[in-house]
Amino acid sequence: MEQKNESKINMPSDDNFYYFPLPPVFTQNIEIENQLIDKLILESSELENDIVASVCSDLSALNFKFSYENGKFQFENSALDLNDKDFIRNLMLPRKEEIIQKNTNFIYKNRDIFTKNIANGHDCLNSDISPVIEVCETQKQRDLFRMLRYTWSSPYSEYVGRRIKFIIRDSAIDYKPVIGIAAIGSSIIRIPERDEFIGWNTETKNKNIVYCMDLYVCGAIPPYSYLLGGKLIAYMMASKEIIEIFKNRYLNQTTIINKRQSSRLAAIFTTSLYGKSSQYNRIKYNGELLYKRIGQTKGYGTFQFSERTKELLKNLLKAKEGNVGYKFGDGPNYKFRFIKKALKFLENFGFNPNFILNHSIKRDIYYVPLAYNSLDFLNGRADELEYFNYNKDDLIEYWKKRWLDGRKNNPKVIENVLSFSPENFSIL
Repeated sequence: MEQKNESKINMPSDDNFYYFPLPPVFTQNIEIENQLIDKLILESSELENDIVASVCSDLSALNFKFSYENGKFQFENSALDLNDKDFIRNLMLPRKEEIIQKNTNFIYKNRDIFTKNIANGHDCLNSDISPVIEVCETQKQRDLFRMLRYTWSSPYSEYVGRRIKFIIRDSAIDYKPVIGIAAIGSSIIRIPERDEFIGWNTETKNKNIVYCMDLYVCGAIPPYSYLLGGKLIAYMMASKEIIEIFKNRYLNQTTIINKRQSSRLAAIFTTSLYGKSSQYNRIKYNGELLYKRIGQTKGYGTFQFSERTKELLKNLLKAKEGNVGYKFGDGPNYKFRFIKKALKFLENFGFNPNFILNHSIKRDIYYVPLAYNSLDFLNGRADELEYFNYNKDDLIEYWKKRWLDGRKNNPKVIENVLSFSPENFSIL
């Protein structure tokens, strides 16, 4: 894939968006790796050999060190600079490029729709910026959302479970260009730091997690990203308009897993992409933080595995247990669970699922209460939610005074915005 030249365009300021520099080059001891694979061929099936080789290749690309002693693989994570955002972005780059390559035909087919929905720099800088929320209902809207998401630095994978996608447009410009995108989806079942903060035990969590959603996409598209458009969208996701959209979507629907009806949204949770978040940091309204940092994840995930490795692991699980395809109702984080389950069949090779799934990139966790009594409600101590009912337009005006005005008076930001052109902005 042709790589963008970072020197031509300055970096936008939001966390989510990134122009890709060249990935880091990690040296691998091919001779040692080949020796390890030769030993494995004598001890395992062809499918298991393929999985071990593929996992080794994936982890080597992330600079993991490994050895083979007494019939066991031993992995030792080398000292990675996990506090550097650029370094973490580069670690994610191979997975992102893999997904882009896989979806090249879709991207090429939709390139005109993509370009026509992006603002030019001059229009953006001179706009009064009047955001409107567009819920993705049609295939055209979903395709545009997907195209816009491909521009970000982190790999894109579809969320499972309940989900609502949003496109935020600037109605102050006649062609209503996209400011950014957002999406909320069913909360991941197991986040110990969140559960401890809320005060949940297993029974209460299983009963009330239906009243929470995860903000799994939230960010701006250039040129609005230079103006901290990501913070604008974060503000809007805490508004009463989002609560109303959620209510209307799920008013008469029943959840598959717990067979419950819930159209009440008590809280939103989200995480940073790269450690400390500049996007969610210091988002206040009426003197209160809207996004409250409640801890960090422990660094578990699946981005370190290539699509080939995931497919091989799925084949292994299918061979051992039968069909493993996702079906609606299986809940979020299905990919993590099936990979962990498949890796357990390779424990005799020294594969410790808990270790291999721990990429060590810890993300900040943020809690967005939508009501005065959100915690009481989530713990069963209140029957009704007393909503803040933040008005979207009020939140937008606050964002303009607190964040936008300063950016529009910054010469470097002005230069970046004016130099942006949709014609020079592409995914491929």
